[in-house]
Amino acid sequence: MAAESIIRIPPYHYTHVLDQNSNVTRVEVGPKTYIRQDNERIIFPPVKMVMVPPRHYCIILNPVIRGADGAIQLDPVGQVRLRHADLEIRLAQDPFPLYPGEELKQGVTPLQVVLANTALHLKALLDFETDQGDKYVAGDEWLFEGPGTYIPRKEVEVVETIQATIIRPNQAIRLQARKEYKDREGNKRVTGEEWLVKRVGAYLPGVFEEVIDTVDAFILTEKKALHLRATKTFQDSQNVLRKTGEEWLVTMADTEAHIPDVYEEVVGVVDITTLNSRQYCVVFDPVDDDGKPQLGQKKVIKGEVSFFLRPGECLEQGIQDVYILSEEEGLLLRALCLMEDIDEDGEKVLRKPGDRWLIRGPLEYVPPVEVEVMEQRHSIPLAENEGIYVRDIKTGKVRAVIGHTYMLSQDEELWEKDLPSHVEALLTSERNPVVDRSRDTSDGSGPVYRDRTRAVSYRVPHNAAVQVYDYKERKSRVVFGPELVLLGPDEQFTVLSLSGGRPKRPHARRALCLLLGPDFCTDIITIETADHARLQLQLAYNWHFEIPAAAEASRLFCVPDFVGDACKTLASRIRGAVAAVTFDDFHKNSNRLICAAVFGFDGEGTLRTSLRFAPNGLVISSIDIQSVEPVDQRTRDSLQRSVQLAIEITTNSQEAAARHEAERLEQEARGRLERQKILDQAEAERARKELLELEALSTAVESTGSAKAEAQSRAEAARIEGEGAVLQAKLKAEATAIETESELQRLAQAREQELRFSKAQADLDVARAEALATVEVKKFEAVIKSLGANTIRDIAVAGPEMQAKLLQGLGIKSTLITDGSSPINLFTAAGGLLGILPKPSES
Repeated sequence: MAAESIIRIPPYHYTHVLDQNSNVTRVEVGPKTYIRQDNERIIFPPVKMVMVPPRHYCIILNPVIRGADGAIQLDPVGQVRLRHADLEIRLAQDPFPLYPGEELKQGVTPLQVVLANTALHLKALLDFETDQGDKYVAGDEWLFEGPGTYIPRKEVEVVETIQATIIRPNQAIRLQARKEYKDREGNKRVTGEEWLVKRVGAYLPGVFEEVIDTVDAFILTEKKALHLRATKTFQDSQNVLRKTGEEWLVTMADTEAHIPDVYEEVVGVVDITTLNSRQYCVVFDPVDDDGKPQLGQKKVIKGEVSFFLRPGECLEQGIQDVYILSEEEGLLLRALCLMEDIDEDGEKVLRKPGDRWLIRGPLEYVPPVEVEVMEQRHSIPLAENEGIYVRDIKTGKVRAVIGHTYMLSQDEELWEKDLPSHVEALLTSERNPVVDRSRDTSDGSGPVYRDRTRAVSYRVPHNAAVQVYDYKERKSRVVFGPELVLLGPDEQFTVLSLSGGRPKRPHARRALCLLLGPDFCTDIITIETADHARLQLQLAYNWHFEIPAAAEASRLFCVPDFVGDACKTLASRIRGAVAAVTFDDFHKNSNRLICAAVFGFDGEGTLRTSLRFAPNGLVISSIDIQSVEPVDQRTRDSLQRSVQLAIEITTNSQEAAARHEAERLEQEARGRLERQKILDQAEAERARKELLELEALSTAVESTGSAKAEAQSRAEAARIEGEGAVLQAKLKAEATAIETESELQRLAQAREQELRFSKAQADLDVARAEALATVEVKKFEAVIKSLGANTIRDIAVAGPEMQAKLLQGLGIKSTLITDGSSPINLFTAAGGLLGILPKPSES
């Protein structure tokens, strides 16, 4: 392009030409055919001019300087003068070129349309004055509110687009001032100040207003109130001065919906407190009618009533039920301060702080704030064999109440009787002292915890005794079963610690009752004979107690471990007696030696039948040797060898007898077998003979039957073939009849369908003709209706009238036009031509 001499510039195009002699660039605008000189150079080929359509704009950097008449100013050398580093915003105009030095900083851009409830936040970059005379200083900020089209200026910067905030019913927006100014309502605002706008609708924040939050209203009902706290001293919506930190309630009586102010903090929503006729509550720190809290005081509110707890108030133990006392109930009360009360007789009584008294039912009672309800007491029903321990709190004396219903007085309380842990375990366990006497104490389920205020009871089983000791009176008593024992406040059981196991171990079992027998106990002892053979004996002793008189009954418990004491005594006697004899003598006469050692002999040399222990009356009636086992290994081996030898001899003799018996049985079985074999052969020969006879008979029958069967089969085949032919002919006839009938049905249906089609087509043609006629009628009626009666009349008379007017315009008074074929009455016609009218008839 730079080398071409002829440059064709189309319409609305331009190019820059550089004069290389003067080094000045000029603009050539089309339509033109430009002939380039030798000293000129084309900077760029022709380009389109900048076209700014309506409602658009563009920004030009380094724009040209124009004079007052709009002409472009040039410098002395002919170069266009520019406003360097400046901007120019050009709106809709004719297409224009860019002069040398000008730049299109922002292309053609649509003008910004600001909608309703929208605004542009504008900021002045330079001092300027608008066409309306408004002056702005650099740094000023303002809003361009819609609806409208914003025309940009180079001195103004668009900071942001602000959308209006929609405020719905029961809603507000929280605004904050960014600078001191006056708001839309004329109120002066300082920097950082916050306020609410509650007007329903669209709210467009001002230029110095910032929307902090949208605040929803709290809907208040009859059952809900709003607990508020002031964060700053201010005057609320009800023109009440609120101080910093002050708390108050807003209820439905004040407003149905409350929007918290900027200086109001919502502490929470308070639910209504409702009391029925059988409820009451105690309010701590109640608030008086002036709204001041009465710190440290209490207030009793009794139903039926509904109320809101004010700030600072709280309920002691929540909503409580009115004490409804029956005849068997009472309330233990204590006075908290000096007060006057009315007793059961209706007399005034002065109560001092700390006084305790009991009121009994039946009645309803609501305790005042000066009274503390310590507990609600019930009458304790006691059967004949039940009791409780009662302690007088003034004297400390404890007594047992047994066998009747009792309610504690104001100076009494239930006393818990402590028992040793092993006694507690024995009382609460489910072990039967008779049935479970041989079981280990660790067996069974866990202990059942008892009520310590109840009188301790124990069922003494049959043929048993229990000793109870009173530590206050220092006396003991023995109760024989079956009986129920109830302990007094100062009484305790005497616990027996007995030996158990085999061999006996001390303190293996504990028991509250002493079984009087008869019973037995088993023990294992080790003895040594005179020839140093060590043996282990398992012995069983039968024992029982002699029941003494009532005055001496306590001697039954004078030996705590009568089992261990008796077993040790008997074991020492047996060891001493066995040590004087050899193993063989003991093995032969063990029972006699042991019985003699245990029971001894009387003065006449007769073996005694029992052994009696004098201190507690225990009697050993018999002894049983359950097992004898050697302890020494050599003795055990020799005894085992002798036993094995005896067993071996017995076994050999039994084997020889069994062998002889087996041989005898074998010979008998062999003889029976030979005889049976001979019998079986004879039976086989008889069976073979019968077989041959049957074979001959079957051969004869077979030859006769084959011929007969062949003849019968041929006859049967011929019969079957004839029946098949008949059946085939019959089936063919039926098939032909079915085909004929189906063809007739098809033809009948085809004719019927054709008739239906023809009828339907004729009906459609008739319906179509009727529809077309109806359409034509409606069309004609519509045309007539649209033309109107006057129009039709005018059309009908338009021809004659026009002819009459035409004749009048020609000046012809009358004329007669005929086709020569119709006869004319010239007499009357002549009169008509002359204007003579015929005379009217006289009739």
